[in-house]
Amino acid sequence: MISFFDINAGHAELGNGLQDAFARVLASGSIIMGPELQAFEEEFAAYCGVKHCIGVGNGLDALALALRARGIGPGDEVLVPSQTFIASWLAVSMTGATPVPVEIDLATYGIDAKRLRDHVTPRTKAIMPVHLYGSPADMDAINAVAREFDLFVLEDAAQAHGAYYKGKRAGSLGHAAGFSFYPSKNLGALGDGGAIVTDDDQLAADMRRLRNYGSNKKYVHEVAGVNSRLDELQAAILRVKLPALDHGNERRRAIAERYTAALQGIADLHTPQSVDGATPVYHLYVIRTSKRDELAAHLAAQGVTCLIHYPIAPHQQGAYADLKIAADSLPLANQAAAQTLSLPIWPQMPLSQVDEVIAHIKQFMR
Repeated sequence: MISFFDINAGHAELGNGLQDAFARVLASGSIIMGPELQAFEEEFAAYCGVKHCIGVGNGLDALALALRARGIGPGDEVLVPSQTFIASWLAVSMTGATPVPVEIDLATYGIDAKRLRDHVTPRTKAIMPVHLYGSPADMDAINAVAREFDLFVLEDAAQAHGAYYKGKRAGSLGHAAGFSFYPSKNLGALGDGGAIVTDDDQLAADMRRLRNYGSNKKYVHEVAGVNSRLDELQAAILRVKLPALDHGNERRRAIAERYTAALQGIADLHTPQSVDGATPVYHLYVIRTSKRDELAAHLAAQGVTCLIHYPIAPHQQGAYADLKIAADSLPLANQAAAQTLSLPIWPQMPLSQVDEVIAHIKQFMR
């Protein structure tokens, strides 16, 4: 049996680090907005190469609060990829703004920067590129459009902890970025968690206020904020895991390279590609084939656990029926939803298991 992801293998490598973090938080008596959060925010900001990190309750809140802090709300539009996890769209909806889908590049699954200008209107206020599966979007081209139309660029970096684009970390490529620390992420907590990172002093100050009931001073509420704070325990756990992130990402890349070397060139099977200058971190290793469902069934019969991520494109979800986007108007999003399959990958995955997955895929594709 080959698991899709083994969280326990990663924890085992940390030794007593997690237990020490638990003990440290328990002994401190500080559970919310304490020294562990402050330390993690400083450490993760430095890691991303930015000035500010603001810990929040989850990745969705990170994106939504960043948009709110920028003043984006009802009547505004935000350009989003046509195919992504629905949280990217939901973050826009949470502000009252409207997500406007732009087709993806089917090779890289990122938003197609060449199509952005066609979707800009007087109501457009922001672009939200998603570094899907841990592979950075085409940020130079995206930022060029943003500068032309004076648009806010918010990276959805929920799957891209530690990824690089032309020498800069994900999180430092736009005006701000939202991260998720869901347990299976490359940098994952033991529950929900998220963070916003930015170099913008005012944006950071506004987001700190928004996450804490709209308050900088107890019982003084300047705006209608929310309760979305990364708690001390999760911050302490993330501090233990952060120093191991780069090594884990290197191991993910080695596994991904092994998959790609063995699988590229097979008819009707597409291996992951990245934009020029990108160094992915392979949160997911995603292949594409017209025989996706049959291949998934074959691998399951061989004891290999694969997953299908985002089998229904956001514009086809009931949550966005009110946008009245024709089901067939975004064919590349639909194709990705129908044909992509995520193979097992985690830093400690034995190469013998990688080779076994490869063998089963080749057997089927023959």
